[in-house]
Amino acid sequence: MSILRTPLGLAATVLTFGVLVLAVVAPILWTDKANAIDTSNILAGPSADHWAGTDNLGRDIFYRTLVATRLSVELALAATAIAVVVGLVLGTASYLLGRRSGRLVSAGINIAVAFPGILLALFFAVIFGVGATGAVLAIGLAGAPSFGRLTQTLVASVGSRDYVSAARVAGVGRFRILGRHVLPNVSEPLVVNATIGAGGALLAFAGLSFLGLGVQQPKYDWGRLLFDGVSSIYVNPAAALAPGIAVLIAGLAFNLFGECIAKGLGVGVVGGVPELPPMAATLDDEQEPVEETHHEGTELVLDVRDLEVTFPGPNGPIRPVRGVSFAVRRGEAVGVVGESGSGKSLTALAISRLVGDPGRVDASRLELLGTDLRTADTKAQRQFLGTSMAMVFQDPMTSFNPTRRMGGQLAEVARHHQGMDRKQAMARAIDRLSAVRITEAERRAHLYPHEFSGGMRQRAMIGMGLMGSPALIVADEPTTALDVTVQQQVLDLLAAIREADDVALVLISHDVTVVGEVCDRVLVMYAGKIVEDLPAADLATTAQHPYTRALVAAVPDMDTDLAEPLAVIPGRPVDPADVPLGCAYAARCPLATTRCTTEEPPLESDAAGRRVACWHAGEPIDIEIQTLQEVEA
Repeated sequence: MSILRTPLGLAATVLTFGVLVLAVVAPILWTDKANAIDTSNILAGPSADHWAGTDNLGRDIFYRTLVATRLSVELALAATAIAVVVGLVLGTASYLLGRRSGRLVSAGINIAVAFPGILLALFFAVIFGVGATGAVLAIGLAGAPSFGRLTQTLVASVGSRDYVSAARVAGVGRFRILGRHVLPNVSEPLVVNATIGAGGALLAFAGLSFLGLGVQQPKYDWGRLLFDGVSSIYVNPAAALAPGIAVLIAGLAFNLFGECIAKGLGVGVVGGVPELPPMAATLDDEQEPVEETHHEGTELVLDVRDLEVTFPGPNGPIRPVRGVSFAVRRGEAVGVVGESGSGKSLTALAISRLVGDPGRVDASRLELLGTDLRTADTKAQRQFLGTSMAMVFQDPMTSFNPTRRMGGQLAEVARHHQGMDRKQAMARAIDRLSAVRITEAERRAHLYPHEFSGGMRQRAMIGMGLMGSPALIVADEPTTALDVTVQQQVLDLLAAIREADDVALVLISHDVTVVGEVCDRVLVMYAGKIVEDLPAADLATTAQHPYTRALVAAVPDMDTDLAEPLAVIPGRPVDPADVPLGCAYAARCPLATTRCTTEEPPLESDAAGRRVACWHAGEPIDIEIQTLQEVEA
């Protein structure tokens, strides 16, 4: 209703409503007067009896213009409906068909959009023939490419959101994702453009009828009346002016109404971090206690060997992840650290099978609980991933579908994979929200994501992963954009779930200190490779790789001089498209030698099981840290 609060919005709404009402009532009230023939009053000018004069049969042009409103609007709406339906099919084809077929559809849309709409309409009008039906098809198909391009852009944007990726991890199929998670979130701009498109279709239809390609006698719309009126424009200009004004007002009404809707759309945000109940009261009471020595078990949950992620580039393939190998055991917490662009998140996405086209994932081994994840995407594999792995994404605001209630989104997992009915699935969702320390879970299950605080959304995302019985939780920067208090709450929750359910955890973070405190083992990544694998307890004291020691040295602590600028690692991270020969860190390393710049060091294990890729591992150095001002200079 916000569009009614502005003069323009109110005027556009009144105009549009008036046109629609006129289309309904005009044929009922004035058809007889519009069709009444008076041969004694042919081509008469405007008068008190005939406000816009008469035509060549003495019929009242004003009443004919009013009656023509219904057919004009009906045909315009029919053409708009065709444009919307065909545009939706074209726009969603790339998402549904996959990489190759999607490219062909995209190429066809791009070619069609390059032609002016009126040329396409004339082309289709010739194909479908003269008449109202042919004109509707012509205008509808001519408008479909532009609507398809808009749909394609919106679907691609929403399709990359975290809540869509979460649905894919949960094993939801493409058609269901499109109908439940993508299209509802692009409906507003599509409706707005459809409304504006109706005005354009009305004008286009009037144009075709004026050219003699649209409505044919004895039927008439505004374009046909305009065609007839032009023939007598020198005798009675009002004969052409009346239908012309009607076309102008109706087209302006639809266009302004659509634009006002676009300006009036908005979403409010409420927040607030509730007080958390004690952990003992929120853990699943049905779970039996697990001994704290769980991380010393030998059951292998995740086994990754020689993982590579490749994307096409202008100068050849780009490999942001280059031969990553590691394993995670039952109950073990493994942290992955490194600068932005080091390949941490892509590694997590590759494990979760979330690297979409045109990316390619290769590995000599990629197994979760002994199941090979390199096989083709099937319903069984999606169901397995949806129940055995939980993915906690980086941005809590985009982790959920904003158009659906929180409880329904969690319940979808139970209904899809566990065969629960609606009532059982909702009860399970409420139980999981309680388990992740969300107070008043039953009430909050009926709220929308924007009504949750950032910390609550992140905990609810963890709760979604716990709808099944996951053996592995992959948390990609789960504390980003949260204040330090909420960060600690989320990390405590992950630790408690790990302790209670013996779940393996892969925690990706920029914060070396957090990873050192939460995890058992730390993987340090640089330029798409693991350069060191060491126990978390040794991270700050006995790290071997110069890059690891530089990361630790760059983190401020309680002894940091507040009067001095913060320190950073000298140099810039390596561009994945231009990885140098030898050790990728050599250009920034104080220990680098000629061998480092020509020969890449292998990732080798020592007697204690630690791994490091460096020709000068463990050699004493003074970590050279620049200040931020020096780097910017």
